[in-house]
Order: sequence, then C-alpha cells, then structure tokens
Amino acid sequence: MLALDRIYHAAYVLKGVARKTDLIAAPHLVSGMEDLYLKTENLQVTGSFKLRGASYKISQLPKGDLERGIIACSAGNHAQGVALAATRMGVRSIVCMPDGAPIMKVESTRRLGAEVRLVKGSYDDAHDEAVRLQEKTGATLIHPYDDEDVICGQGTIGLEIMDQLEGVDAVVVPVGGGGLISGVACAVKSLKPSCQVFGVQAAGASAMAESFCRGDWYASDTASTFADGIAVKNPGEITFQMVRKYVDDIVTVSDDEIAAAILNLMERQKVVAEGAGAVPVAAAMFDKLPLAGKRVVCVVSGGNIDVNILSRVINRGLAMSGRKVTMEIRLTDKPGQLQQVSTIIAELGANVVSVDYDLSDPDLPISSCTLRVGMETRDQAQIDQIRAKLVGEGFALVG
Repeated sequence: MLALDRIYHAAYVLKGVARKTDLIAAPHLVSGMEDLYLKTENLQVTGSFKLRGASYKISQLPKGDLERGIIACSAGNHAQGVALAATRMGVRSIVCMPDGAPIMKVESTRRLGAEVRLVKGSYDDAHDEAVRLQEKTGATLIHPYDDEDVICGQGTIGLEIMDQLEGVDAVVVPVGGGGLISGVACAVKSLKPSCQVFGVQAAGASAMAESFCRGDWYASDTASTFADGIAVKNPGEITFQMVRKYVDDIVTVSDDEIAAAILNLMERQKVVAEGAGAVPVAAAMFDKLPLAGKRVVCVVSGGNIDVNILSRVINRGLAMSGRKVTMEIRLTDKPGQLQQVSTIIAELGANVVSVDYDLSDPDLPISSCTLRVGMETRDQAQIDQIRAKLVGEGFALVG
C-alpha cells in the first residue's frame, strides 16, 4: 500500500506541470445541499485529471526507459495526459486508440505530440496492440490506473482538497478502473480518517462497484455507458485493494441521471463536465449517498465531452429533469380537440414545441387518431399536473 509521503512527493514533482484546480462552492446545485463544493479537474491542463498520474509516472522512469519511449492505450483522457507529459520531457510517445474514439480526442492527442495508432475494434483491441508494441520495442507501457506512481499522481487531488477546504465530511469521486479514487482516498483518509470517501460508477460499467460489494475482484463482460472515461470492464488489482482499504461505499447512477447532472452543472454552475466527471453530482442529485447535512466535495474529473453527443445528452437531461416531455393522447378525430388540449397546456404554463397526428395505427378505430404533443415544462410536478388535468377533462393518455 502507498504511503502518504509518496503522494506529497508527487505533488512536489507536479508543481508547474499540473494546475492546482479551483475548489468552488455550489450551494444551489443540489436541493438541500448548501455545503457542496466542486473540485474542478475539468479545468485541468488537457481538460482532465489524467495529466497528473501520467506526468508523475513518466518523471519516475529511469533515463534508459525514457530513451526507449512511451506507449499508452486510451480512448481519450489518458491518451492526452500521456502525450503532453511525454512531449514536455522530450520523450517519444505512441498512443493506441480504438478507431471509434471521438475525433476531438484523437486530434487533441496528436496535437499534443503523440503518434496515434488507431486500432480496429474496441478498447481491448487497442490495449492488445499496445502490449504487442511494448514487447516489440521495449518501450514503457503507461497503465491508465493500475500503477502505484499513476495513483500517487491522482492522489495529489486529495491533498489539494484537504488544503483548500476545512471541515470536509465527504469526498465523492468518479470510478472507472479505480486509479483516481485510490489516490484521493489514500490522501484524504491519511490526513482525516473521519472523512468519508464515496465512489460513483455508471450502472452500465459497474465492475468496481460489483467487486466492492462482493469483497473480491470482479471483471465485467460489458461496459455500456456514454461516460467513456469510466467505461471499464476490468478494475485494477492494485486499485481494488486500495478501494477495499480506504473507500466507504461505491454506488451507481444511470446514463439518464448522468445526463441530468451534466445539464444541471451547465445551467447552474456554468461548468462543462463530461459523463465521467458528472457522476458524483448525479449521485448527490438523486440521493444515492448519505450526504445530507455534510460538507461535501464532488470531484469533477474531466470536461472533454464530445460535442457531437452534447445535444443528445442535453435532451436526455431535460427529459430526466422534467423539463421536456412528449405526451400521446388518443382522440376522436373531430374539430376542436387540438384547441382543447392546447388550452389546457397553455393554462398550466407549459410551452408546446411539437405536434404530430398519427392516423395510421391499425389498432385504433377509423374515426380515432393519436396526438403527440412535445412540451417544455418546469419540472415533473408540472408534467403531473398537465396529465391530471387532461385525464380529468376526459382525454385518454397512452404515453
């Protein structure tokens, strides 16, 4: 197990390399949590905490290893961290990325100085190619999370949190392979054992949560989530042991809940978070953890969200938050029906954004149709109010 002095050494080495990111108050972000703070690693160099671990790992390599170069495998954030760290030290780096990785992250990795090799298939295929290259060239493979030096670099976030804010009761951290939470939890628990450390995973990629629950290392067959930064099938073996020692609990959140958290961060805090970075806020928003009355820090681990999916994420977040809804109403096809529906919606303060008539359903009588009405609403309570009013006026809701 790591000793705290190694994390302090990492903090010394990373001065001038990684930013000491701001810890900002977010008293209005989550209802009932006035003492909530965000550790904004989305504003870190390269837009993610990954630079810390990669830089410290590379700094500790012997000269001979550096001369043979660096190899990494990543779908995005680790790739950029390794590329920048290696380039700053004048070291050649090769990064294997799955060919389906976001173009933004591929081009950013190239721009930061790495040679990018796109590998057909999944992350696992890219990892296999990285291992093959490492064996062929003798270069050093920088693991994204299951490495003590990498963990030490990530642990500097924990030191900063404890230095920036007094009286912290709980720190909530995203979890993929476990490198971030291992380092943060080690630092936090070493400095203040009473402070709770919670992990959050996406429900579709919950191998570490399963391992924590079982008390034994577990790998998943799938990792299905748009939060690509934590879409990990195989948690680390070193990190699992550290999680067992230092972490109080790990919970999961759905992709819809993550989308709602991304939207909430953008609207209320003007903070852009990627899916992985938003999971701690999602856990707080949807009462996944015992945080009431506590001084809480959520680690926003990164902000490299793919702009091509941002609109879809926002739409899902709006739906999850009760801000957008489509209702299906069965009508008798006669004059005045649409006007009556529109009047009810308008009187209750919602805004109609789309209307569609479907006359083709073979299960309906010929004289009937399905009306789909898309609306912008305030919250779920307003949606429920509209539904109740429509039903009370004799309309049949089917969706």
